Amino acid sequence: MTLPPSTLAEAAAAVLGTADARAKAAASRAAAARWRGGEMAEIGAAAAPGRPARPPRPELKAPREMPQRRAAGTRATRIALLHAVAHIELNAIDLAWDIVARFASPDLPREFFDDWVRVGDDEAKHFLLLSDRLAALGAAYGDLPAHDGLWQAAHETRHDLLARLAIVPLVLEARGLDVTPAMIARFDRLGDAESAAALRVVYADEIGHVAAGRRWFEWLCARRAVPPVETWRALVRTHFRGALKPPFNHDARAQAGFSSAYYAALET
Repeated sequence: MTLPPSTLAEAAAAVLGTADARAKAAASRAAAARWRGGEMAEIGAAAAPGRPARPPRPELKAPREMPQRRAAGTRATRIALLHAVAHIELNAIDLAWDIVARFASPDLPREFFDDWVRVGDDEAKHFLLLSDRLAALGAAYGDLPAHDGLWQAAHETRHDLLARLAIVPLVLEARGLDVTPAMIARFDRLGDAESAAALRVVYADEIGHVAAGRRWFEWLCARRAVPPVETWRALVRTHFRGALKPPFNHDARAQAGFSSAYYAALET
């Protein structure tokens, strides 16, 4: 019998190395429970893969090759929208655990790892919620193509924790705060209360994820004696492909402590 990982970094690497989507989510939740329960006392060290294991489906395409979604009035289009969000959440599982494995260090406080374990657990919960909604609509994750742009952010920032924090929680997850309320309203209008409820869970949790990213970004800026706002802007210009697109959900961003002083100057 294979023994479970004895350190947090090894558990993170095990999640990253799990290919099946639901098994990855289950491994994420199990690792988080073991960490919270004190079954893994050490942070440890482990090699983070260059790319996490993924299922053979969905077919991954460049973002520009993805078909445009029509207004979410049909079952097929609702499935397409839920599938796209499920794909984001599966990527988010790997992004959270990659931070743990890649940047594991005794120089970081335990609270740092507590936060990213919680994020990995939340993202797994989100994926399973959305996967269940797809099943209720007669579909499954993997039925449709998905874009491969999200892992580019991890690859682009693999060398520097400060850059990773600038891009993943403070650009990608913050973008989720901007667009999710409109998706919730759309499903509400269509009478799909179950899908709207799942997205409300995602939205509420992601405010906390942006808050964690902002907290640790500012902590690391203080440690390196660099100004947070100017440093974030420089990192976004260097490492983020594309532009920050308004409108911004200023209220949700403010709840996360992520003020417009950071991002207003980069609006397109």
